[in-house]
Amino acid sequence: MPNRPVEIGPVGLHAARAIEHLRLLRGLTQHQLAARCTALGRPMANTALSRTERARRRCDIGDLVALAAALGAPPAALLLPWPAHACASHATSHPLTPT
Repeated sequence: MPNRPVEIGPVGLHAARAIEHLRLLRGLTQHQLAARCTALGRPMANTALSRTERARRRCDIGDLVALAAALGAPPAALLLPWPAHACASHATSHPLTPT
């Protein structure tokens, strides 16, 4: 029986978008963010990060914690939706996404 790809649910899709959004707000390339994760002790290739941001790869808890630390945000910032009225200019002032 062939392996089926693991479906990524709504929280995973939100996390993928939040990782990319915060990375861009911080002015980081995928290569730079992956290098930060590696420096924090969680080796990550920029191809793995790209697949995570495109929701082609699941983000496990270890990756999530490393990515949050590398982005300077608490892990919850990558999991919890931002208020519906928030826009890109307010995303850095959200209580869960410190600058």
